[in-house]
Amino acid sequence: MRWLMPEVPQEQAASLAAELGLHPLSARVLVHRGLRTPEAASAFLSDRLADLPDPFRMKGMVAAVERLFRAIREKERITLYGDYDVDGVCSTSLVCLFLRELGAKPATYIPHRLDEGYGLNLQAVEKIASDGTRVLVTLDCGVTSVAEISRAKELGLDVVVVDHHTVPPTLPPAVAVLNPHQPGCEYPTKHLCAAGVAFNLCMGLRKKLREDGWFATRKEPNLKALLDLVAMATVADVVPLTGANRILVHHGLQELSAGRRYGVRALKEVAGLEADSPVTAGQVGFRLGPRINAAGRLHDASLGLQLLCSESLDSARSLAQVLDRANAERQGIESSILTEALAQAQERAEHARGFVLYADGWHPGVIGIVASRVVERFHRPTVMIGVKDGVGKGSARSIEGFHLYDALSGCADLLARFGGHKHAAGLTVEAKHLPALRESFERIARQRLTPEDLIPRCKVDAVVGVNELDERAVEALQRLGPFGQGNPEPVLVLRHQVARPRVLPPKSGGAGHLKLALVDAPSVDAIGFGMADRLALTEGPVDLAFQAGFDTFRGQRRLSLKLKDLRVAA
Repeated sequence: MRWLMPEVPQEQAASLAAELGLHPLSARVLVHRGLRTPEAASAFLSDRLADLPDPFRMKGMVAAVERLFRAIREKERITLYGDYDVDGVCSTSLVCLFLRELGAKPATYIPHRLDEGYGLNLQAVEKIASDGTRVLVTLDCGVTSVAEISRAKELGLDVVVVDHHTVPPTLPPAVAVLNPHQPGCEYPTKHLCAAGVAFNLCMGLRKKLREDGWFATRKEPNLKALLDLVAMATVADVVPLTGANRILVHHGLQELSAGRRYGVRALKEVAGLEADSPVTAGQVGFRLGPRINAAGRLHDASLGLQLLCSESLDSARSLAQVLDRANAERQGIESSILTEALAQAQERAEHARGFVLYADGWHPGVIGIVASRVVERFHRPTVMIGVKDGVGKGSARSIEGFHLYDALSGCADLLARFGGHKHAAGLTVEAKHLPALRESFERIARQRLTPEDLIPRCKVDAVVGVNELDERAVEALQRLGPFGQGNPEPVLVLRHQVARPRVLPPKSGGAGHLKLALVDAPSVDAIGFGMADRLALTEGPVDLAFQAGFDTFRGQRRLSLKLKDLRVAA
């Protein structure tokens, strides 16, 4: 791993700290990340809901709001069509709950991943039309569905598209398309997830209803209460936690922590979290989100929708337990496929800068997760494809500097369909084209990636001394969160540390953990998960790259360093 060390003008950091009243270490991190003026730093640190952009800056918002307003007023049937992942399920739940508060009774439709595949399909559109629907709202899909939305229009449906995926050259003939990526859209945060776009739609619709006097005799919905759904989707969909996303997730984590929604409370219980315990973005990504995803990956994603819209704690608990069992099943399937995928990747690692891995029987519901694991291990863009009955369904994940959607566009002649964005994508391909797809994708990876691009990077935010690591400094760093894509948790470096090491066995299979007691900081714990094989490096002084936080044991809080890497001291 190559460490990218910071170059921070100390005077600039000191000036920023003084002007904004920041801890000096926080100021150094902000300056290192390019937020060098009080204005830029203040804008980044903003967490006020009042600082969210006007939803009507989003192209298509006026038309979308007008059509939904008319449907509500005239009691037309509205159907919400969502994707089967966390973002799609949360988006659908959010709009459904909001419309219910307005007095509407929307229908919902989540396609079955294995039977129907991603996005709108003609059969579903025709069924929805036959049920008397007049307005169809697509959530986390639809921007590429030209044929399906053309058919919906023929059948008398007005379609509102709520999506965030890459916009194609030809947009579908919808009444309105809400997608910050479309040309001419002035909404400043481009990388919203679908739930973020859906929340803006709810903001816009509430404003329209308020101006029209709708709430003179009705209770006005509290949109802040829906931010738990936005936070789950935003974190799970790995979009940058900057701009509007940072504000939405900041408040959404507070709602998740409070656990007022029955479905969230039950989900926290099965995930091993207290009902009213604080929830971090990491816990959303690794404990809550995967359980919502599990139903869509293996069974029926509408279970997640039912959970989040539950009207009693008993029904929510029953559904959460089903999702928890599905998640355990998913983990077992994932482990088996990962073993096979890593073996394939190892065979190709010497000459391939990008992987296309495939096999009969790989479950299409979990291969996206496995692709992420392969990327973590080999630091190469990876396409994973499961083949059944001559058709391959795949998920892809990328690394920094490699635009996945653009790369797949270069293979478009071999693909039945594909979609996605820079970091993640999905695709369908005939099995007979798989060798050619592998050759084409590897060629594009060779053209666009250098050998240096394949070396994992550890981006260091600040080099610190032991005397700088105290509770006040770490608490100040934590206030730079929520952390995730686009706003990673700060990485610090301690140099020339003498450590007393010991190896901790893993709770399950895999590598052991390296626990270090630092001679110069006896009150600080340091642990490198899965780093037992680095034990020999600690025979002399070492440099440590880590993220700083707190551990609580038997009621005692202690400063803890989670190692990202270590090396023999220079």
